[in-house]
Amino acid sequence: MIKILKSSLMVLMFGGFFSHTAVAQDAGAALKTIADIVASLNHFPSDTDKATLAEIEANANLPQGVRNMANTVANISHAASAEGKDQMAAIQANTQAPDFAKALAGIIAGINHVPSDEAKATLAELFP
Repeated sequence: MIKILKSSLMVLMFGGFFSHTAVAQDAGAALKTIADIVASLNHFPSDTDKATLAEIEANANLPQGVRNMANTVANISHAASAEGKDQMAAIQANTQAPDFAKALAGIIAGINHVPSDEAKATLAELFP
């Protein structure tokens, strides 16, 4: 029951963060995919992960913030690029962004070769 409520809340919050409520569910699924890839990162995403992230980034129906996250993760090579870190900082500074999106952006920006155990635990909690 709590999981359903949390999922519903996540979808509703995306309505404010990412312009269209109709794409919120797709955005939530995309963020879950991105979070799963981040949790398994080992210096850089695998070729399979890069292909998945490219699909997310190319999906014009998804909000730009989600697409920016996918792009930043796809381009991680031991750490996010300066441009990627700037994009993640913009998400974190967005007053309409829900906490879980800000947390994911912060984790992406803070990657140093691999996600920390704390980051993995946070991702598992926020994106079960």
